[in-house]
Amino acid sequence: MKTTEKDIEMATKKIYHLKTCSTNQRILKELNLEGVELQDIKTENIDEKTLDFLKDKVGSYEALFSKKAMKYRSMGLNEMDLSEADYKRYMMEEYTFLKRPFIINGDEVFVGNAKKTIEAAKASFNK
Repeated sequence: MKTTEKDIEMATKKIYHLKTCSTNQRILKELNLEGVELQDIKTENIDEKTLDFLKDKVGSYEALFSKKAMKYRSMGLNEMDLSEADYKRYMMEEYTFLKRPFIINGDEVFVGNAKKTIEAAKASFNK
């Protein structure tokens, strides 16, 4: 099932995470998940419309891209000058390049697992 822009607007609370990631699991336990839709990106990678929505919120595809992914170095991407189109393409092809979790709460978007980001997401969910 593909996500549409209308679905994004209607799904005011959604978290894209990696079920097998202990950090993501810890973060999910810290958040109030009442009424939150969860999507495991390994089972169902993020769709293009949602990725574009997130990019519009944070300003660039690079901000959504995980340079910590093992494939980033193994594929030699760290030695390339990647464009925004490259970042998008790699994230669409391979879930491991997505910085995670992606947390959507209405108009607010939180990307990654930095302590400050998660604290802001917690505050947003507890309003």
